[in-house]
Amino acid sequence: MLIAFNKPYGVLCQFTDRSVPVRPTLAGFGLPPGVYPAGRLDHDSEGLLLLTDDGAQAHRITDPRHKLAKTYWAQVEGSPQPEQLAALRGGVALRDGRTRPADAAAIPAPVLWPRDPPVRFRKTVPDAWLELVLREGRNRQVRRMTAAVGLPTLRLVRVAIGPWRLSGLAPGQWRTLSAKPLTMND
Repeated sequence: MLIAFNKPYGVLCQFTDRSVPVRPTLAGFGLPPGVYPAGRLDHDSEGLLLLTDDGAQAHRITDPRHKLAKTYWAQVEGSPQPEQLAALRGGVALRDGRTRPADAAAIPAPVLWPRDPPVRFRKTVPDAWLELVLREGRNRQVRRMTAAVGLPTLRLVRVAIGPWRLSGLAPGQWRTLSAKPLTMND
């Protein structure tokens, strides 16, 4: 079984939370029993999370050797300049090493659901949207990459993982997907 879930802002990518106060988890969304996340999204990121009951499938989705593309829309502070986009496309030097090259482009503001709480608005600081396609998955990678080129991320939404897209799911909604088998060449 493969599930597409639109993870809302502030929800942890796990089914339990032992912290105090307890934070919202995947357990509150009526997901089928026996599925678990194939990958993660930080609590302050939103969008597509795949869940499966098949360990081999989860490995194929998450293992960086498979280079499965993950597409993100990032609202950033500032106006992206050609040299900043070129830096993202070439790979960015981070503390844990240089990232793989990413597809990066400025895009018009997408039509999305409102975020709760909303992203802060500052009249004197412009913001813009980027589409980034990564083929690796380091901890907080998009946020660290955009910050490294001078464009701090304000909002981050994952819209696709490989062939699977978020399309039409509101925050907190999920649907069963056709689980097209992935091979090393996908």
